[in-house]
Amino acid sequence: MVSFFAVVQVLLGAALVTLVLMHSGRDAGFGGIGFTPTSQGGTHIVERNLTRLTVAVAILFGINTVLLYRLLA
Repeated sequence: MVSFFAVVQVLLGAALVTLVLMHSGRDAGFGGIGFTPTSQGGTHIVERNLTRLTVAVAILFGINTVLLYRLLA
């Protein structure tokens, strides 16, 4: 059971790092490649969805961290 949550933790960590790098400025990280387009009116729908996905993965990462702590303590 612990090994399952440990693998999930590694996968969530890698996903979280990737998503945070995608949020970098327009000329840095994955943002410079074109993953975060902007519209004339402000934040584009892709940026909002990327933010929501990042928050969801971060919450799952936190929950999984607490579960691993409970299993190992």
